[in-house]
Amino acid sequence: MDWLIGFYNYRIVAEYLPQFLSGLAMTLQVSATALAIALAFGTAIALARLSHRAWIARPVTGYVEAVRATPLLIQLYLLYFTVPPLPGVGRITALEAGILALGFNNAAYFGEIIRAGLQSVARPQVEAARALAFSSWQSFRFVVLPQAIQNVMAPLIGQTAMLLKDSSVVSFVGVIELTAAGAGLMNDRLLPNEGFLTVAMLYLAIYLIALKLSDMADGKPSKARTERQW
Repeated sequence: MDWLIGFYNYRIVAEYLPQFLSGLAMTLQVSATALAIALAFGTAIALARLSHRAWIARPVTGYVEAVRATPLLIQLYLLYFTVPPLPGVGRITALEAGILALGFNNAAYFGEIIRAGLQSVARPQVEAARALAFSSWQSFRFVVLPQAIQNVMAPLIGQTAMLLKDSSVVSFVGVIELTAAGAGLMNDRLLPNEGFLTVAMLYLAIYLIALKLSDMADGKPSKARTERQW
């Protein structure tokens, strides 16, 4: 066991477990809120990009290209340091800036994914909904959108995983989340393995749990069950 403690001192990690759990909770809070923003704003972006009105589609296209061409960290810094105090609200906090930066950044990617999904729905599906006297909103809500999301579920899950990992950037503006907890252990004890390997393992655990939940929600059989069937 001496070699293990020399490489990864789990006893020290156990001492810092409350800090890691607190950072993990903050990471999940930031990621979940940013994901809600990204999905809502991304859907609006997708619809705007599909609009035949140039005055709607072109500015949104410019936004998407600008977001995808610049680093997330720079966007976070600009949002946190350059936005003036808002009337009745005041200056946005580091946590709010981090959530908004993550949400608006990923909205550009989610928007392109959802747009591809909307375009993948066959036109006869919409015509059939209209034949059943569905309004335009009902056709979109009950026919087009569910099929579009189903068609692009895999890339949506992949982008969600990227959002989760990108949430570490909020530590640069002072938010104590999972990565900051690992950096705290590193700074206190000068033990990079204990700090950052623990962070990496926790991120991996979150991703695997999210992937399993998405498979269950999608109704996909597990690999083991599939192998037994064959």
